Amino acid sequence: MGMNKYLARRTIFNIPMGVKYIITADLEQSLAKKPSRKSAAATEGSMEFFRSTILLVFLLSCFSFSATDAFDALDPNGNITIKWDVISWSPDGYVAVVTMFNFQQYRHIQAPGWTLGWTWAKKEVIWGMVGAQTTEQGDCSKFKGNIPHCCKRDPTVIDLLPGTPYNQQIANCCKGGVINSWGQDPETAVSSFQVSVGSAGTTNKTVRVPKNFTLKAPGPGYTCGPAKVVKPTKFFTNDGRRVTQAMMTWNITCTYSQFLAQKTPTCCVSLSSFYNDTIVPCPTCTCGCQKNGTQHGNCVDQDEPHLASVVSGLGKNNYAPLVQCTSHMCPIRIHWHVKLNYKEYWRVKVTITNFNYNMNYTQWNLVVQHPNFDNLTQLFSFHYKSLTPYGAINDTAMLWGMKFYNDLLMQAGPLGNVQSELLFRKDMSTFTFEKGWAFPHRVYFNGDNCVMPQPDSYPYMPNTGTVWKFSSLKLVVMLMLSTAFFFATV
Repeated sequence: MGMNKYLARRTIFNIPMGVKYIITADLEQSLAKKPSRKSAAATEGSMEFFRSTILLVFLLSCFSFSATDAFDALDPNGNITIKWDVISWSPDGYVAVVTMFNFQQYRHIQAPGWTLGWTWAKKEVIWGMVGAQTTEQGDCSKFKGNIPHCCKRDPTVIDLLPGTPYNQQIANCCKGGVINSWGQDPETAVSSFQVSVGSAGTTNKTVRVPKNFTLKAPGPGYTCGPAKVVKPTKFFTNDGRRVTQAMMTWNITCTYSQFLAQKTPTCCVSLSSFYNDTIVPCPTCTCGCQKNGTQHGNCVDQDEPHLASVVSGLGKNNYAPLVQCTSHMCPIRIHWHVKLNYKEYWRVKVTITNFNYNMNYTQWNLVVQHPNFDNLTQLFSFHYKSLTPYGAINDTAMLWGMKFYNDLLMQAGPLGNVQSELLFRKDMSTFTFEKGWAFPHRVYFNGDNCVMPQPDSYPYMPNTGTVWKFSSLKLVVMLMLSTAFFFATV
């Protein structure tokens, strides 16, 4: 009974992130009780400590979002897994094959490709590499005779370019760091290289796994976890009659966060329809704003007389975006146009426009979420794959271009767009053109979430009843004003 009375008189303070502090009734009384002069300083110090503790926990809870920031609701299991297989021992170390698997459904790695880094656990060196290279050799002055490929404690590795001599290649290498998404083409969603490590352990018990893995693809955005030792990988011969296995294997998992990759959006969506003359543009300053003055500085006018020289002057290996001057300033715009309405079907035209003069988008893809994708009947000039991360709900589609036809989205200009039309069968229990139902809920381009217009700006269906009510309201207001004016003049 005493315990129940104690529980009934306690006060619970709820702090974000599920942390709770319980203050008993006795503590409440001690806090409310006026302190004596002798204990005033001690009480004040205790209260200050208490307030400081709560503030500290609150600040920690506010900044503890990194664990969920990389979660993608449309690809909840997507990640890049790096598998490090020790395939043989050497006199002072081992030879390993490092393989990157892009298990993301629609997020690929485009030019200039991936960059992989790590920190050695001991004083390892890289004697040689096949299918990749480090960007710096480091200080190898202590070695005589044979000089290692890299002596840096924190090497940075990049893929080799296409056309590399065959004696420097292994399977799945030498694509300039470009890796396709798993949803588009699993066969090209893999990249590998071989590395010979020296000054390392020569047994499973003496080898130390590297730490602090980093992945840029090509810029920031990926966060890699620690290397975890797993069961050795098994390899099958070409005829499938023999199985070998690695001496040791560890995995590293890297997840993507658009917040870490880009502080500003990279694409936007505009809308239009056959039943309304209004074209809803991308929101103003979606990806940035034009600088004031006659010299734009951060963009290029499409009517610039020396446009070709400006674009060519950027350099072949410069991938910094150079966008066309627009109100939204985005490199990519997706336009969704509700084109036609039939008795049992309705048609949509999708256009992707590139406003970036310094980028051709290879192996691009588009992800669109709309409830009528469960009744998509026909698609023209695009490939289609249904994404169903939650099983029975089929409202998300991945679209991408056909090889050698429109899988390359050219730089800004007359050829800098691709388009297709989608034919949907109507589900009469849900179909409507009202309240913006015909427009997508979410749109992703190359894995980045595109900014949609505000819902209250969507093209609306003409409604005579609404027009009549508005006109009647105007009529009533005008009659009231006329009446008031008449009596005021009498």
